[in-house]
Amino acid sequence: MQLVRGIHNIQATDHGCVLTIGNFDGVHLGHRQVISALVKKAKALNTVAAVMVFEPQPQELFSPETAPARLTRLRDKYKLLQELGVQRLICVNFDRNFAQQSAQYFIEHLLVERLGIKQLIVGDDFHFGKNRLGNFDMLCQAGKKFGFAVADTASFKVADCRISSTQIRQALEQDNLALAQSMLGRAYSIIGKVFHGDKRGRQLGFPTANVRLKRCVSPISGVYVVKVTLASGDFFGVANVGSRPTVAGIRQQLEVHIFNFAGDIYGQVIEVTLLKKLRDEMKFDSLTALTKQIAADSEQAQRYCENLDK
Repeated sequence: MQLVRGIHNIQATDHGCVLTIGNFDGVHLGHRQVISALVKKAKALNTVAAVMVFEPQPQELFSPETAPARLTRLRDKYKLLQELGVQRLICVNFDRNFAQQSAQYFIEHLLVERLGIKQLIVGDDFHFGKNRLGNFDMLCQAGKKFGFAVADTASFKVADCRISSTQIRQALEQDNLALAQSMLGRAYSIIGKVFHGDKRGRQLGFPTANVRLKRCVSPISGVYVVKVTLASGDFFGVANVGSRPTVAGIRQQLEVHIFNFAGDIYGQVIEVTLLKKLRDEMKFDSLTALTKQIAADSEQAQRYCENLDK
């Protein structure tokens, strides 16, 4: 799948597509209905199925202190949308300059001149442009003027599909992984690149692969039994998601101890799928107490994984 990062990177060869716009946070079952219609329409019109997202998400720019936790970062969305048949992902840098552009400019310059859209699929509550003056009716009028069709995402969702990213986020925050999975259509996972940490886990006897949770608050926190997907295959492990209070951590990150694995995976992109929550993140009085708890967590996680194979 082609990734276009920034409007300035849209090329003349990118002209022509069926487009949908949104956050697509979680790429859940409701989103999948829309993407399915997008791909089907693009094939019918012999053009490209394209998705436009904004980074950061608008609420993260305007109200960072109240912006909801992310279900999926850009890397996650890329993988999930690619699996659904999307051919082009357009990532627009959402800053205050972009937000000040008029709705008319967004339509005429971006959608028509740069992208040459043949059909647009958006929610009827979609607002855009300076002061959010652009709306669904404006897009429909522009479609008649410039020759592109406009469809409401609701028309592609099954009648009883009332799934939202907010509902999934709440399920994860309440440790209801099964409910989140039923709405996502898959087990919740985090995808990221392994970076060099402070090697503290290795010093404690439990080496970990560390993944930064960039530019977003995680909807989950605590210690989990996980499945880790590497280039070499799938492994089980135990993971901590949080700020590591015992060692005065600040930035949220994911640390996963992979069972029966000793390879070098620095720089590798891994996927960590949550299987079961063991406990909340805790602050311990000493590294000795932390080490003892990690050992107990690992033993509990291994027993759980052994039962999965039976």
